Amino acid sequence: MPLSRTLFVSDLHLAEDRPATTERFARFLAEAVPGADALYILGDLFEYWVGDDGLALPFPARVAGLLRQAARAAPAFFMHGNRDFMVASRFCEETGIRLVADPTVIDLYGARALLMHGDTLCTGDHAYLAFRAQVRNPAWQAAALARPLAERVAIAKGMRSRSEGAKGGKDEVIMDVAPEAVEQAFAESGCALLIHGHTHRPARHEHEAGGRRCVRWVLPDWYGDGGWLEATPEGILPAGL
Repeated sequence: MPLSRTLFVSDLHLAEDRPATTERFARFLAEAVPGADALYILGDLFEYWVGDDGLALPFPARVAGLLRQAARAAPAFFMHGNRDFMVASRFCEETGIRLVADPTVIDLYGARALLMHGDTLCTGDHAYLAFRAQVRNPAWQAAALARPLAERVAIAKGMRSRSEGAKGGKDEVIMDVAPEAVEQAFAESGCALLIHGHTHRPARHEHEAGGRRCVRWVLPDWYGDGGWLEATPEGILPAGL
């Protein structure tokens, strides 16, 4: 009998100017995903996403094709990140991937697991959280989508450059999760297991929350070799190509 396993990945930041990462992702989808119980992509699949009409462009269309094949091989789910929050219904229809809310609780082989992108746990980064609230507003998104596609792509590339520059001036502490936010997430969800990305600091952490021992897994980014988590009924382990 095939081994039961569920895969979790995030922060791939796929972009046309990072072809090696796209090739590694293609290998992951072809080699690791088939036969899995589920694949969860917990945000920042793309470096930026300007709207589902961008699927007409060659690079997004290629990635969509890879995802479509993967979704035929295993149930696949996507959660918005801070770079690809404009992913919507057309993307899901064309790839076969199902959109899940942030946060989401799943049954992971008998354990309740809380899944998040992770940005909302970084409560010390007030400037980012204000920006997040602005761009998640439906009125803001409608106004953005009314702009021509080429203009949106140019704006996204400019925002990408400014974002990288802003990170250099921020204290490392505020860009990581706040312990009190993690404890609140455990308490509100009733889960003792949390899996998220966003911080680009892969690790396994143990927390005491509500008198319980809780475990938090942070997914790796794919700026280097990448990787994912593989959960089975026996436990959770990091994996890579």
